[in-house]
Amino acid sequence: MPESITSRLNPLMTHIRKLAASSSYRKKCGEFLGDGVKLLQEAVGCGVLLRCVVHTPDICCPALPPEVRVVQVPDDVMKSISLMDAPQGVLFTAAMPALSLPDILTGNRYLALDGVQDPGNVGTILRTADAFGADALLLLPGCADLFNPKTVRASMGAVFRLPAWRCSLAELQAAAAASGLTLWGSALREDAQDVRDVDLRRAVVLVGSEGRGLSREALDACQGTLRIPMRQRCESLNAAGAAAVLLWEGFRPSNIQ
Repeated sequence: MPESITSRLNPLMTHIRKLAASSSYRKKCGEFLGDGVKLLQEAVGCGVLLRCVVHTPDICCPALPPEVRVVQVPDDVMKSISLMDAPQGVLFTAAMPALSLPDILTGNRYLALDGVQDPGNVGTILRTADAFGADALLLLPGCADLFNPKTVRASMGAVFRLPAWRCSLAELQAAAAASGLTLWGSALREDAQDVRDVDLRRAVVLVGSEGRGLSREALDACQGTLRIPMRQRCESLNAAGAAAVLLWEGFRPSNIQ
């Protein structure tokens, strides 16, 4: 039988609210928060190290490892800890994986984000990168927290399947050089090459923030720049839209080894 908690002031409920609200608290605890039965099923299927599952009486949870703490709460307590206007009846905490960039990138195609601050966009891009066969997502300084609950939710489980690492621009340059990968930056420049004409079989493609694009430092670090062809009357795409187009181009048969 699951443990029962009925007080909103219980220490576990306070802990969950802090995980939802604070990136620094998540880092300190080494835990993050997920919500919903489908996301929990994805986490279980991917072998994520779950710490605790909290659910309402009407929810049937998937089979969980015996070491996971399982807690049942009434609807009002769930509402007090959920970020959703209409809670899905399940929240879970899990151990945060290491986010350090390896010295050598053993894959072929990577996407890097520079200053993409919206958690929903980062989660959506992670989901798209997983769908189109990227080997990992790299997050340069200024990006949203990968384990913000909004990022986790928007990833639709990709956060459990696709490696993602935080790194500095210098670390990215060093790893790409050591791995024989070309750095391409997405930019609206006249000298940028049409992405349809570029070989992306062994590359890291950098995408900038919604407002300012890639930083000058990131552009200077790239060996070339890419542009996405579009109508002249359209100024640009947002980060998630641009990433989707670039990932799709990299996923074409001619770009896959």
